Amino acid sequence: CIFGLLLLAILAFCWIYVRKYQSQRESEVVSTITAIFSLAIALITSALLPVDIFLVSYMKNQNGTFKDWANANVSRQIEDTVLYGYYTLYSVILFCVFFWIPFVYFYYEEKDDDDTSKCTQIKTAFKYTLGFAVICALLLLVGAFVPLNVPNNKNSTEWEKVKFLFEELGSSHGLAALSFSISSLTLIGMLAAITYTAYGMSALPLNLIKGTRSAAYERLENTEDIEEVEQHIQTIKSKSKDGRPLPSRDKRALKQFEERLRTLRKRERHLEFIENSWWTKFCGALRPLKIIWGIFFILVALLFVISLFLSNLDKALHSAGIDSGFIIFGANLSNPLNMLLPVLQTVFPLDYILITIIIMYFIFTSMAGIRNIGIWFFWVRLYKIRRGRTRPQALLFLCMILLLIVLHTSYMIYSLAPQYVMYGSQNYLIESNITYDDHKNNSALPVPKRCDADAPEDQCTVTRTYLFLHKFWFFSAAYYFGNWAFLGVFLIGLIVSCCKGKKSVIEGVDEDDSDISDDEPSVYSV
Repeated sequence: CIFGLLLLAILAFCWIYVRKYQSQRESEVVSTITAIFSLAIALITSALLPVDIFLVSYMKNQNGTFKDWANANVSRQIEDTVLYGYYTLYSVILFCVFFWIPFVYFYYEEKDDDDTSKCTQIKTAFKYTLGFAVICALLLLVGAFVPLNVPNNKNSTEWEKVKFLFEELGSSHGLAALSFSISSLTLIGMLAAITYTAYGMSALPLNLIKGTRSAAYERLENTEDIEEVEQHIQTIKSKSKDGRPLPSRDKRALKQFEERLRTLRKRERHLEFIENSWWTKFCGALRPLKIIWGIFFILVALLFVISLFLSNLDKALHSAGIDSGFIIFGANLSNPLNMLLPVLQTVFPLDYILITIIIMYFIFTSMAGIRNIGIWFFWVRLYKIRRGRTRPQALLFLCMILLLIVLHTSYMIYSLAPQYVMYGSQNYLIESNITYDDHKNNSALPVPKRCDADAPEDQCTVTRTYLFLHKFWFFSAAYYFGNWAFLGVFLIGLIVSCCKGKKSVIEGVDEDDSDISDDEPSVYSV
């Protein structure tokens, strides 16, 4: 029942979010369903991490003993259930990223050509999508045949080496193949997180605190600009009153001023609409609440960044090195989040609530970063994300980027609290020598200790998330360096966001953008 309500809540949020940003003039049923489904898969996948941590923690008591029902078979069933959940969701993500989203995207790209028939659209979209499917197949094959262990016998024949590869493939039950493919996508998600999430973590709270410019003041400035441009146009036209043709330079200037005048008049209509709308007055009443949310978000961002910096510094000083993927056993440098989680574990379910908040914050700041920056291919901006004006192709790009970022979220959480992500709140029993003063003798008593890398395998259960994260050491090494880049981009974004002034109440209307309709002002622009 709880899972059903959570699923309905996620679907409702995705529907509202997609409908909020999609263009009303260019909305399509298939692209809308694809965007909603992809965004829902991203949110459901992100929710699997706290569930995984909760299940391994729930099997043990705080004194380090297993609960009565948590025998070996039950524990194995729970682990397999979570593993199958990851298999299912990650397979769906692969399907979305490499087949469904590309197919729908190329289908609507071909639809822009009016002379193209439905059959031709499908054939062309399928042709381009086939390239993505080949890439997915190659990743699965490479992941399946990359041995995680090497043969001990250096004099083995080529056939024995090939046989060893197939034995490795069979023993992993496809886990390595899927893990390699997902890790490759996570690497792309890391680049997206560095680009969008790091900037969004600074831009979102500061934009909430600073707010937008006054619509009335902007309208006054716009009116002055209109009068100035009209004066320039009249000055240029007065040169041809006697019938003489205008010089080519004046013609170019006149054309530029006329285009500028059309843009300013369009801004005037939008500003007038927003100034008189009920939504503007409602947002003005919520201004104090936005400031409070902005302060809260910036505090969460600072907690996140400080914890990530200390965790990465700990890896740089105490990890096993690059050959192990900078794996660290235990925590030598404590960070705020790593200290806070054990405290919250004493009161159920505060630690899971904190992890869920961090994951959702990571997703919302990613959305904010994509909205502020837009979708780029190197130095070329492909699409802008605007409320009520976003094209179907841009929404598909948005959902694909969010899918990739969500994959990277699990490693970011592991970087912040490695021991917690590995074992949750599990304890195990160790023998401790206690001396009694009355009898002057030692007695060995079992004492609970927090699970770590030194714990026996049969006493502590590792989360399935950790198995996916550290299947290949070279991906872990890349994630480590990506964390440093994330911190650098966050600091740059923080400086840029502090130096920038307030956003226009109709930001984007003054730019040449096909996503913006002249006769479609949006009340939600503020």
